[in-house]
Amino acid sequence: MARPFRFAVQSFNADSPQAWRDRAKRVEDLGYSALHLADHYLGPGPALEATRHPLQSLASIPAMTVAAEATSTLRIGCRVFCVDYRPLAVLAKEAATIDWFSEGRLEFGLGAGWLAGEYEALGIPMDGAAVRIARLDEAIRAVKAIFSGDPVEFEGDHFHLTGFSGAPASVQRPHPPIMIGGGAQKVLTLAGREADIVSLNFDNSSGKIGPAGVQSSTADKVLAKVGWVHEGAAAAGRPEPELEIAGYFTIVTDDPGQVATGFGQMFGLEPGEILDHPNCLIGPIDAITDRLVERRERFGISYVTVNDSAMDAFAPVVDRLTGT
Repeated sequence: MARPFRFAVQSFNADSPQAWRDRAKRVEDLGYSALHLADHYLGPGPALEATRHPLQSLASIPAMTVAAEATSTLRIGCRVFCVDYRPLAVLAKEAATIDWFSEGRLEFGLGAGWLAGEYEALGIPMDGAAVRIARLDEAIRAVKAIFSGDPVEFEGDHFHLTGFSGAPASVQRPHPPIMIGGGAQKVLTLAGREADIVSLNFDNSSGKIGPAGVQSSTADKVLAKVGWVHEGAAAAGRPEPELEIAGYFTIVTDDPGQVATGFGQMFGLEPGEILDHPNCLIGPIDAITDRLVERRERFGISYVTVNDSAMDAFAPVVDRLTGT
């Protein structure tokens, strides 16, 4: 049986503190399930330009806290925290505190890290993919232990935690929903084994944003990614997790062909591949609604995130499909 649809907004910036609070409330009022940030730290400059990543002016943890305080039902999250950017026990305590303040509205996203230029600019060593994914594997198991509130004794290759209990324990039991994001086989198999929510992303092994990432998530390649998630879940003997994807390219328009042609030229894909691309939602409301239903049947994706720039135009889809 298909999971019911739910929708989120991802936002990185705001013009003022009140504008951020107003946006969170607007997301809630429009019927979205969640508001997410990402976990990036570079301000304007050549280092950010080299990564081709958009500016994120707000740090995730305080912005999530303010958004939670400004709302009453909206879930709050980050797609996704990089386990290399801060001590794990510090991140877990901050996350559990947000879950406590929000009375159980945290979605806790974790990832292995990928933006090479950010690691370099911040002076953080960036290990190879295999090491980073092994560290993510340990991090997931360790934060589950911290969230429990029980005494923590965790000895791994990357994390050594002993002699304390997590405080506060998370409100959501046994822990907040854990989202794992990624786009390659090893991390998605891990996600199938451990996550409550899997965020299907580009294969970002290049370490920066560009056409290769978009090309790594065409419809046939996302079908393979979903298969890796299923394999991980089956190997662990656990239910299949909820599947989430970002509609990075969400354009409500009566001329989808023209938009698809432009994106196709930008990313080296045919217009038909763009219209069928799981990260693209291009067309009038009726067509986008039908496409999401078809994609849920094809891929099992029921959780969709759009950028804040598209949240008002996309809201009729949210109204029609949420909970169905």
